[in-house]
Amino acid sequence: MTRIGLIRVLTSSNPRLLNLHGHAVREAFGVDVLSRAVQEQPEGVHDRQTHDAAAPKVLAIAAELAHQVDGIMISCSSDPGLDEVRGLVDLPVVGAGSAGAAAALALGSRVGVLALGSAPPRAVSQVLGSHQYSVRSPDGVRHTQDLLTPSGVYETYRAAERLVDDGADVILQACTGLTSMGVALELRRRYGLPVVDAVLAAGSALTLQLAALGAQRSSEQLTAATR
Repeated sequence: MTRIGLIRVLTSSNPRLLNLHGHAVREAFGVDVLSRAVQEQPEGVHDRQTHDAAAPKVLAIAAELAHQVDGIMISCSSDPGLDEVRGLVDLPVVGAGSAGAAAALALGSRVGVLALGSAPPRAVSQVLGSHQYSVRSPDGVRHTQDLLTPSGVYETYRAAERLVDDGADVILQACTGLTSMGVALELRRRYGLPVVDAVLAAGSALTLQLAALGAQRSSEQLTAATR
């Protein structure tokens, strides 16, 4: 079975919380997932400082995972260490931020970005370009742990409603903490728009690439065997 190495940038002693993204990818795509989390980042990644702190930790975990998995997924919308990991390992590597943004562009042209703060992660903005139509964030939410509270859930729905009022035709969850909340289905039901879960977008992109590589290897082996 295909195995994905999934790197979380949130430090937590709660194993259920840390394995939520891996469980979602496993259930959606039928792959085995080996999850690892960085240390000393209890608030995850929510600004430039925490992004820069996470990047070398992501790189170190990727180096450890490289001989155990078929591909690597960075489960963070700011894609910390993405380019460095791609330069280090000879495996497909996908970041949730850029994958989510690409998926949103496949579904609409006025992308409403649900983020933590007034500006979305650079990895998201670089892909969206002029199609970044509106950016909204839940009031009172500073980092991913704040989302997992009653007020965080309430304010997330309010922020999504503002994106709809702005005229967005697709919503991108530009914080992987929203995957931990499990709000995508409810957002789709309430507002009738496509909602892109960045974690599942990354899982989809990576599993498709791994399937293509597997098919290519099988074809090459068959060709070699029939010569």
